[in-house]
Amino acid sequence: MHNGSPPNSKAAAMRRQPSRAERVLWKMLRNRQFEGFKFRRQHPIGRYIADFACVSAKVVIETDGPSHDLPEQIAHDLERTARLQALGWHVLRVRNDDVLSDESDTIRKIQHALLASPSP
Repeated sequence: MHNGSPPNSKAAAMRRQPSRAERVLWKMLRNRQFEGFKFRRQHPIGRYIADFACVSAKVVIETDGPSHDLPEQIAHDLERTARLQALGWHVLRVRNDDVLSDESDTIRKIQHALLASPSP
């Protein structure tokens, strides 16, 4: 969820300061090089900003660092995922460490999410 600023300006600010894992994942996803699917970074969906979103497949990819292990963040992530799913999105959460240490497994997870998503 974002603070009081408009989603598009918050998303633009977030695009300027990606985490290391987000930079690595973006190299895999950008320019339709991933199975021809177009992904967007820091894409506003309702009141949330998805780390990565494939609008045509309605797939969201969230990169999670250690802060997502905290009880209050776990609860927030569950609510966020449920709300995005209610809007018809498939949400894939990947650990930053996994993105950085095992790109091929990350790619397999993304492929599975894209294939599991209903066709547009």
